[in-house]
Amino acid sequence: MSDPLAEIFAPRYEIQRELASKGGRRTLVARDTEREILVIIKLLMFNDSFRWQDLKLFEREAETLKSLNLAAIPQYLDYFEVDTPEIKGFALVQSYIEAPSLEQQVAAGRTFSETEVQEIAQQVLQILKYLHARQPPVIHRDIKPSNMLLGDRSGNSVGQLYLVDFGSVQNIASSDRGTLTVVGTYGYMPPEQFGGRSKPASDIYSLGATIIYLITGCHPADLPETDLKIEFESHCNISPHFAGWLQKAMNPSLSSRFESASEALAALKNLEISNNSLEQTPPKTGARITKPVKARAKLTKNNHCLEISVPPEGWSPKLIPLGFFTLFWNGFMVVWYAIAISTFWQGGWMMASFGLIHLGVGVFLLYCIVFALYGRTGLRIDHHKITAIHQILGIRWQKPRPAASKDILKLELKKSAIYYDSDGDLQTKQPHILIWAGTTKFVLGEHSELSAPELEWLASELSQWLKLPIS
Repeated sequence: MSDPLAEIFAPRYEIQRELASKGGRRTLVARDTEREILVIIKLLMFNDSFRWQDLKLFEREAETLKSLNLAAIPQYLDYFEVDTPEIKGFALVQSYIEAPSLEQQVAAGRTFSETEVQEIAQQVLQILKYLHARQPPVIHRDIKPSNMLLGDRSGNSVGQLYLVDFGSVQNIASSDRGTLTVVGTYGYMPPEQFGGRSKPASDIYSLGATIIYLITGCHPADLPETDLKIEFESHCNISPHFAGWLQKAMNPSLSSRFESASEALAALKNLEISNNSLEQTPPKTGARITKPVKARAKLTKNNHCLEISVPPEGWSPKLIPLGFFTLFWNGFMVVWYAIAISTFWQGGWMMASFGLIHLGVGVFLLYCIVFALYGRTGLRIDHHKITAIHQILGIRWQKPRPAASKDILKLELKKSAIYYDSDGDLQTKQPHILIWAGTTKFVLGEHSELSAPELEWLASELSQWLKLPIS
């Protein structure tokens, strides 16, 4: 740690380490020599990156923490001006919480069950009830995995959750005075927050986005969306009731979202009752649909086995460059190697081996084209396992890693969707069927041109055979 900081805060605070540094802001862990405890010191410095808006938010954070008294929120301890020849600014001192963030835990490989994330959501909603009940209501505006700390597991509890970093906090009174400030983190911000206006329901949206991160391991901004709604269902395995709760919590429309933390919390607690009812009542399967005329998908079934085979994607313009490249690779290059091997046969074993590897790659490229034109994919389900199958030119094989049939718990019919990938390119996802067996996902029809009536027919047949509802 730099000497100027150590001198500034001595002898009251002994700097231990730095947690973060960005622009004119630094976050430090220090030892309070009077209280004999560890504390967090947030330092705002007047340097080249300083903006007056930074000071406004910094003072608001200090004022907010000073007015709050909740064990799940850092405790305000001190606030003072820093005025030395080296550093000028302000410092905020608050209690130190010894716990990793949810983001750190996911990065370390921890996964959370549905029960655990529901408990986390309930703890956060209890905090939001307290904040939103203040006069005027306090809106956090930056709820995300890195701003939630989770203590050690205790008994059947997932652990004590803490909400930190009130640097973006806003109250309703200040937001109604006219000055708009856009703060937050992309992917966790609701649409209205981009316009600088936040409501209590805005924090609920951010909580929903955080839960999606915990159950998928993906940041919400990296998931596809349709009409501003994040398509998370195909990336996780949760109950229909909880998925519906998340959809309402993250509805882009304020009027369709949970209006308050109390309403969201009550709905979440009722999920346990709903799930119990779902377990006790046999699920309703989808209505049987007649096979469409000229359907290209093939289905065979009996009391012991069901098998579905779907046609190949067929010819598409994207095969043209692959075809030319394969022709070049298998033609010109193989001829060149043949000449080279025959000319330099003595001592040419290395070149011969390299030529054979090159030929192997060419055969694989040719196989990819042939499979796209003539290969069929599908699923085979019996009372023991579910397996993905491939078939081409009469040759049939099963893909490795089947799953146990008893683990099948969800059947989904996905509609087509348009989304932007991580490179910003517009992509189209074909309609398809998803079957979840535990954490294993089986996809049917994603890379074929099956019509919507065919997919609905196949989904209804699967629903009847598996005795599962269609999500």
